[in-house]
Amino acid sequence: MHGFSPSEKAVNNTARVILAVVLLVSSLVPAVGDTGLSVDKRGDLLLGTVPFHGIGVNYYDAFTRTLDQPVRTNYDAGFRELAARRIPFARFSAGGYWPQDWILYRTNRAEYFKRLDGVVRSAENHGVGLIPSFFWHLSAVPDIVGEPCNRWGDTNSRTIFFMREYTRELVTRYNKSPAIWGWEFGNEYNLAADLPNAVEHRPPVVPTLGTPSQRTADDELTHAAIRVAFREFAFEVRKHDPHRIIVSGNAFPRLSAWHQAQEKSWKQDTREQFAEMLAADNPSPMNTLSVRGYDLAPDIGRLDQAMTVAHAAKKPLFVGEFGAPQDAAGESKEKFAAILAAIETNNVPLSALWVFDFEGQAKDWNVNVTNNRSWQLDAIQKANERMKRKR
Repeated sequence: MHGFSPSEKAVNNTARVILAVVLLVSSLVPAVGDTGLSVDKRGDLLLGTVPFHGIGVNYYDAFTRTLDQPVRTNYDAGFRELAARRIPFARFSAGGYWPQDWILYRTNRAEYFKRLDGVVRSAENHGVGLIPSFFWHLSAVPDIVGEPCNRWGDTNSRTIFFMREYTRELVTRYNKSPAIWGWEFGNEYNLAADLPNAVEHRPPVVPTLGTPSQRTADDELTHAAIRVAFREFAFEVRKHDPHRIIVSGNAFPRLSAWHQAQEKSWKQDTREQFAEMLAADNPSPMNTLSVRGYDLAPDIGRLDQAMTVAHAAKKPLFVGEFGAPQDAAGESKEKFAAILAAIETNNVPLSALWVFDFEGQAKDWNVNVTNNRSWQLDAIQKANERMKRKR
C-alpha cells in the first residue's frame, strides 16, 4: 500500500474537508437547474431533467422596492431565509406597477438593470429560482405609451411594441441565469375581461402616478384582446428561450367567464365551458395553465377540474398565488391547511404562497420569518419535503 508523506496527508485531509463542506452546502440549498422549469412531451413539469413538484412564494416587491429606494437590497436576506427553509422559488414583479414606476427604465436603463441584476444575482447566490412577472398591472404599459388598454389586442400597437422590446431585453439578459425558472406575462388580466359592468371597473385614474386623466370604453379588456397579448409575449420569449415555461399569470376563470365572453352576462358556466375558457386563456406557445387558490369554493373547489384540463392540454398547472389572510376569528390556519392539503391531494406541480416579505400588506397577508404568520413558511417547507419523498 502506498504510504503518504505528512504534507500529502495534509493536502488530502484538506480536500476531504472542502468536499464535506460542499456536500453540506448543496444539501441545504435547493437545486437550481440551468434551464429552469420546462415541460416534456407528456405535459410533465421538469426542473432541468428531473420531474418537479414544489411550492414557492410570491416575493412581489423584491425588485420594485429598489425602484423607490435603491438602498433597499434587503431582498438578499429574504432569499437567504427562503434557501434555509428549502423553499425553492419566488415569483416577483419584474416591472413597475404604475407608469411612474417605469421612469428609471425609460431614462436610465443601465441603472434600472443594475438594480434588477442585483435581485437575480442574489437569487443565484442563494440557490432560489425566480419566475419574473413582466407587466403586473394591466394598464401600465398602455398608459406609458399613450394608448387605451384595449390596444393589448392590436399586434401593431405601441403597447405590443413596448411589450416585445421589454420582453426581449429581459429574456436575452437573463436567459443564461441558473436562477430563472420561467417567464410570466402579468397578473390576473383575465379577471378584467368582458365584464358585464365593465364601465364600473375600468383601470384607476391617478394622474400623479402617470395615468391619463380619464378612461373610456376603449380601456375595457376582452378575452380576445388578452389572448393576443399572451400569444405575442410567448412568441417573443420563444425567440430567445426555447426551454423555460411561459405563464399567463391568470387567476381561475370567473364562474361566468364563458358567458361574459359570449353574451356579457353573469350566467354561470358549465364544466365544459370552464374547461374551454381555462385552456383558451393560456394559449400556446404558453405551455402552462395559471390559476389562483384563495377561496375554498370557487378556487380550491375547482382544482380537480383544472388538473383534468391541464392533463388534457399537456400543460402543467401553476397556482400562482394562494393563501389565507389574517382574521380576527383565528380561522386562517384552518383555511390555509385546507388549501395546502388540496394542492397536495390534487398533485398540483407548481404553486406559490401570497405573500413573502411585503410590507405593503403587513396587516393581512405579509409572511416573514419573524411575524405571527411565519408558521406558513414552516408549513410550506414540510409540504415540499412530503412532495419530494413522493417523487
